[in-house]
Amino acid sequence: QVRLVESGGGLMQAGGYLRLSCAASGRTFSYYAMGWFRQAPGKEREFLAAITRSGSNTYYADSVKGRFTISRDNAKNTVYLQMNSLKPEDTATYYCVADTHIDRLRNNIYDSWGQGTQVTVSS
Repeated sequence: QVRLVESGGGLMQAGGYLRLSCAASGRTFSYYAMGWFRQAPGKEREFLAAITRSGSNTYYADSVKGRFTISRDNAKNTVYLQMNSLKPEDTATYYCVADTHIDRLRNNIYDSWGQGTQVTVSS
């Protein structure tokens, strides 16, 4: 497994933006496809975005497509989630996840996950 630590969450007004970061350690970062999920109170964990090992391909949930952008810097062992045009319904705990197979990750199966970072969007 790879150790993941998220940062960058906080309180934001609707329409604003945040950039989440996830720093990885312990294993070779470029071996892993990376992704972001979120979970709101009383709701199931929701897939948001995923990126292949090289960063050449990205995938998004319809709910965030066009607003969120996933990217990675393999030299810094870090994956990012740029979140624009935030909405109150984006309020949730956001988790960084990793797996060696991106198809598993996109189907809510992953080898490693972080502790989460809280994002709260006020109206």
